[in-house]
Amino acid sequence: MKTSQILAAAALTLLAATGAQAETYQGVNAAVSTKSRDEVNAEAVRAASAPNQNVTRGSRGAETVAVSQDRAIVAAEAVRTSYAPDQNVSSGSRVNSKVISTMANPADARVQAQQGSGAVAK
Repeated sequence: MKTSQILAAAALTLLAATGAQAETYQGVNAAVSTKSRDEVNAEAVRAASAPNQNVTRGSRGAETVAVSQDRAIVAAEAVRTSYAPDQNVSSGSRVNSKVISTMANPADARVQAQQGSGAVAK
């Protein structure tokens, strides 16, 4: 019984010793600023009076995009790619297979036929 009392007293002493440690108070940190109060106020006024400051992106309609190619060229490339006979086939589609395009692209064939006959594309 005496041993349990000694262990309990030791535990309480250890608990009291760890709880007695306190942090030192360094005071309030000094504010470090590169702008004066008037400059901060002027910046706040400019920000508060800015137009459309709380409008989410895209809510004002479509955004402008820088155009790098002519629309007709892009459309022709899209048509040619969509008509490609092996556009959805890759070398991994079948075991031990190689992709060999044996068919002419219909878009190319149509252009060649029109150039040969002098017809205008519709």
